Amino acid sequence: MLIPYHIGFRREDLGEKPPTTALLCGDPKRASLIAQSYLQSSRLLSDNRGLNSYIGTLNSGKTIISTTSGMGASSLSIVVNELVQVGIRQIIRIGTCGSIQDNILPSSIVISSAALCKQGAANDIAPIEYPAAADPFLTVAMAKAAKKLEVEYHVGITASVDTFYEGQERTDSANPYLIRQLHGITQEYRYLNILNYEMECGTLFKMGNVYGFEAGCVCAVIAQRTVGENVIIESKESAIHNAIKIAVTAVSDYEEDVY
Repeated sequence: MLIPYHIGFRREDLGEKPPTTALLCGDPKRASLIAQSYLQSSRLLSDNRGLNSYIGTLNSGKTIISTTSGMGASSLSIVVNELVQVGIRQIIRIGTCGSIQDNILPSSIVISSAALCKQGAANDIAPIEYPAAADPFLTVAMAKAAKKLEVEYHVGITASVDTFYEGQERTDSANPYLIRQLHGITQEYRYLNILNYEMECGTLFKMGNVYGFEAGCVCAVIAQRTVGENVIIESKESAIHNAIKIAVTAVSDYEEDVY
């Protein structure tokens, strides 16, 4: 098998019993954190194009990949396509997000069951009306993990958009002039009981259903958009660790809980 052009490793590089699960982060430092802090005997598979990928073993004995997708759905679509090519059949995105509901506070967790998907990359995967839904069993497994870990969590629909500033109705940016259709969009999403903003899971969910792999998403809440636009730095690190722990626990417990 040729080496996939972007991720930089082949199925043959994954050992005699290659893993089928990947934890996927936008931030390469987070992928490295997972490898160093949550995996045993981890090793670097590739750092091609800054897309760091590691392989290692959980405490449960399950071998997985920790990798980065880069920022945004277009980059994620490339990485996910190539992960599936090397045999990955379960992908959990571990990200960060901004809450748009009053009761979802910074440092808590959102587990996305589905997404309102406003992403150009997703439209190349399936029609715009095609549902962007997470794997239900994986979603339940993460909710059970959060409960087991006693982490505050919420399960529901995420607004998955292409841009961090305009698409999330931020005005504190280089472009303070939002196009007309984005004025009031956050309030509209709030009325629709959408929980949060993020930038990748809608495309991931569509890919999961079209390609035939299990897709899930857990995000640390690091901004409260009902109050302001800024990231709450002081709660970011602990919230990210909680999101990682939920994903790791869900993957470790998954086989005994599902089917």
